[in-house]
Amino acid sequence: QVQLVESGGGLVQAGGSLILSCAASVNIDSFHVLGWYRQAPGMQRELVATTFGGSANYADSVKGRFTISRDNAKNTVTLQMNSLKPEDTAVYYCSATRYLNTYWGQGTQVTVSS
Repeated sequence: QVQLVESGGGLVQAGGSLILSCAASVNIDSFHVLGWYRQAPGMQRELVATTFGGSANYADSVKGRFTISRDNAKNTVTLQMNSLKPEDTAVYYCSATRYLNTYWGQGTQVTVSS
């Protein structure tokens, strides 16, 4: 059974940084796409960043500030978040897609104060 567990969220001031980590219970080599999404209160879940093969894709709102990376040896996916803004406040979810199945973590709260 696939389990994804996020960690690293918290409260940070605007301009600060956080590193989110997602630990998978299985070998992440088996997943085609790994990613991070977020959901703010009253909003729909939105894509933040995904990694597919050797490439990465970012939402326009985080380009240049966030970096997604994967460590196949540790079965982890990391989201480095710099220059955080209050509008980055949300619950951040890790996702992993293999063929037609997408798995989600339970989320970690990120709050950016102004």
